Formats: sequence, C-alpha cells, structure tokens
Amino acid sequence: MVSVVSLWLPILVAAVLVFIASSIIHMLLPYHRSDYGKVPAEDDVMDALRRFNIPPGDYLLPNPFTPQGTRASDFVAKLEKGPVAMMTVMKAGPPKMGGQLTAWFLYTVVVGVFAGYVAGIVFAPGAPYMPVFRITGTVAFAGYALALWQQTIWYKLAWTSTLKSTFDGLIYALLTAGAFGWLWPS
Repeated sequence: MVSVVSLWLPILVAAVLVFIASSIIHMLLPYHRSDYGKVPAEDDVMDALRRFNIPPGDYLLPNPFTPQGTRASDFVAKLEKGPVAMMTVMKAGPPKMGGQLTAWFLYTVVVGVFAGYVAGIVFAPGAPYMPVFRITGTVAFAGYALALWQQTIWYKLAWTSTLKSTFDGLIYALLTAGAFGWLWPS
C-alpha cells in the first residue's frame, strides 16, 4: 500500500500536464468552438432578457416547480407552445478567468488524489509502470469524462459536445496515468 501523501509528486505533475493540455485544447484547437450555437436574433433576445434583470443562476423554462405541476394543463400548454429551455445566467461583463482557472487546477489535483488513492490501495512501492498506468488512467477517465454524460442525458447538452469533452477526458486520463506510471514510488 502507498499513501496518498507520498504520491504528491505524480499528483502535481499530472495536474500541471492536464492543465497545460486543456489550455492547448481550448485555446488553440478549433473543435470546441461549435459546442454552443448562436441564438437567432441574438441582440433582440439579449435585449428582451435584460429588462428582467435575471440574477446569475440556473433556470428552467417553463418551470413546473413541483412534480404535480408537470401534469397541470397550463404547464403542458407552455411546453407545447415553447420554447423549452434550460439556461445558465452569468454575471454581466467580461469573464474573470483567474477564479475559474484556479478551480480547474484544483479539480485536476482532486482527480489525481482519487487516482492515486485507488492505485495506492492496489499497488505497493515499486509496482510496474503499466499496471499503475491502467488503474490511475481508468480512475482519471471516470473523473474527467463519465459524469459529463449526465449533462446530455438529463439536460440535453448536445451529444457532439459531450463526446468531444469525453475525448478530452481521455487525453487528460492518459496524461495522468503517464505521470503516475513514471513517478510511482520505488
């Protein structure tokens, strides 16, 4: 057994590698640029929503509020008339990426901690590269990719976006696995 504390180096190296890879994927490669479509008459829609001063948060249109409300005739009529939407309203102004990038880096550390924890239960010091790679890569893939599918299943995020992010998760998992296999304590 290997303690998570003794795996600080592969955890941090994996986090840095994933952070760099995700930056390259999202800033230089074009395949995520089509994840969100443009709303027709964007300016008109934004002008219409602006007058309601909707606070930042997640919203459902129409919203039945209760399970019983889903059977109400006025709710069903609103569903049929449309539009039906789930939306996230963010604070106005340019995004402040510092907090998001910090949270993302901390998330990559957390995924590394879980991958290291599971591998630390399975392997002793000096374990061979490939078994460590397989276990940590599997756990990291679960952490980076599998939960994304819920967004498509329940919230109708496009499958193409989810599959592209799943591919990203595979890249992140392979980098994490490589770091752990390389830096596993002897």
